[in-house]
Parts: sequence; structure tokens; C-alpha cells
Amino acid sequence: MQVFVTGATGFIGGAVVRELQANGHQVVALTRSDSGAQRLQAAGVDVYRGSIDEPESLRAGASAADGVIHTAFDHSNLGALSAAAVKDLAVVQALGEELAGSGKPFVTTYGTTAIRPGAVLTEDVRPFPLEGRGLVEAQTLQWAEKDVRAVSVRPSTVVHGPGVVGFVHFLIATAKEKGFSAYPADGSNRWPAVNVADAASLYRLALENAPAGSVVHAVQDEGVTSGQIAEAIGHGLNLPVRPIPVEQAADHFGWLGPLFGIDIPASSQATQDLLSWRPTRPGLLENLREVEIFA
Repeated sequence: MQVFVTGATGFIGGAVVRELQANGHQVVALTRSDSGAQRLQAAGVDVYRGSIDEPESLRAGASAADGVIHTAFDHSNLGALSAAAVKDLAVVQALGEELAGSGKPFVTTYGTTAIRPGAVLTEDVRPFPLEGRGLVEAQTLQWAEKDVRAVSVRPSTVVHGPGVVGFVHFLIATAKEKGFSAYPADGSNRWPAVNVADAASLYRLALENAPAGSVVHAVQDEGVTSGQIAEAIGHGLNLPVRPIPVEQAADHFGWLGPLFGIDIPASSQATQDLLSWRPTRPGLLENLREVEIFA
């Protein structure tokens, strides 16, 4: 299958490209920069020039492909995610219009974060009220009504891999700055996590086999507690570990503070049953034993 991939030079998108290549698919990858094009070509990937800032520039890539995987998202300003979500919605609209009536697979990216705090999120739950990237997922699933095999992948709050631990890097930096590793309240709130290689295999399986209108969860660890994360950071940095009141989390952790205090576990059991997906790579706490992460 020839697959058009956005975000191919990113952490998740790059893993998706490698997974597709390893399983016999031809990848055509979006990039807007010369450096990105050079990296992709060196990896044996066909380059397509365009930008998510210009959704119209993506149409030809989608129409020429046998399927599309959309992992690109503007993370350049973590304080302006609503604007980035609006941009993402325009991209999904343009790509979906090109695929309408084709029956081709169209796999997009949402997430598990904060859809239903305090309860284990399952694949049947939809965000309400619809806002931000929830609108993108809703738009994706609407394309299933237009003869597109549309699928929304929800990666875990923490996507990690060798030397990379997602949002946890910000917690590590805070612990270095403050001189101790902290967790909010009693440390019992949970975050889901997934190894990026396992997430990539799920994107491939979704492309190949997921029914139209599916929501699938890239979740390996259903809920790693903030206390466990803080303990792993403290051990890695040889720093003390202690709790802080929830109301101090924003001051202590900055923009990540409110999120670090939320209980947002998620399940992937329905996904595993649907696609025979089995995450097998090291989990988050095992990954946090890598010395280089704390250098």
C-alpha cells in the first residue's frame, strides 16, 4: 500500500514510517523543510512537499495514496493548543474531502488526555462537550459516513521510547530546578502510557484492518501513578521525593501542573480485541530506569 504520512519527521510519525516500511508499505511523507526532506530520503522515504499551515497543499498527496495516516500537529506553542487544534481541523477537513467516496483508510490522531477524568477511559467514550482536538476526532469519524475508512487513534498521555519519555521530561527538568521530585496530593492519580514502537504498530494495524468509524487506544500502561513517576525521577536524579498540595501544582510544575494532578487512566482492551494488537515493548517505569534520560 502507498501511504501518505504527515508528521513523518516527528517522534510518533517517524516510528510509524519505520513500522510501515518494515511491513512492506511504501511511504510518501509530508515535509516542508530541506532538512526534513534529506532525513526522509536517507531513510528511503518518498518526499511530498507541503505544510499543515496550508491544508490545500496536502490534497494531491492524499488523493494519490492508497491510504493516509495523519500524525502532524503544531506543538510549537504549548500555551496555544486551541489554535493548533483549529489548524488541525482544517487539515482533517481537506484530507477527508480528497478521500471521500474512495473507501480508502484515513487514520488520524487524538489522544486519551482529560476526556473523562477519574474513570478509566474506554474506546466507546466520546469527548463532551466537543472542543479542541475532540472536534478533530468528531470530524474524522464523520468521514466514515462518506465512504472513507476513517479511524481515530488515541495515543496515551505519555508516549515514550529509548531516551524519550514525553511529558515526563518536563517533570525531570522541574525536579532538577527545584532540588526534589514532587507529586500532587497523595500521588494516586494515574496517567496512561505507551511505548512509541507499540503505538506505531497500532497505527499500521488501524490502517490495514480497522473498520470505518473506529476509535482505538494506543495504551500499554493503563495508569502509572504520579507517585510512581515521581519516585522514578527521584531515583534517577538521586533527589528526595515528596508531595505537594494540589493547589500548588501550577506554581511548582508550570503549565504541566494542572495536567499532572488529573486522574486520567485509559484502557485498550477493546482495541486489543478488535485488531489483535499486543503491546510488548518496555513500559514507562522500565524506560525511566535508563540513565541517559536523566543526563
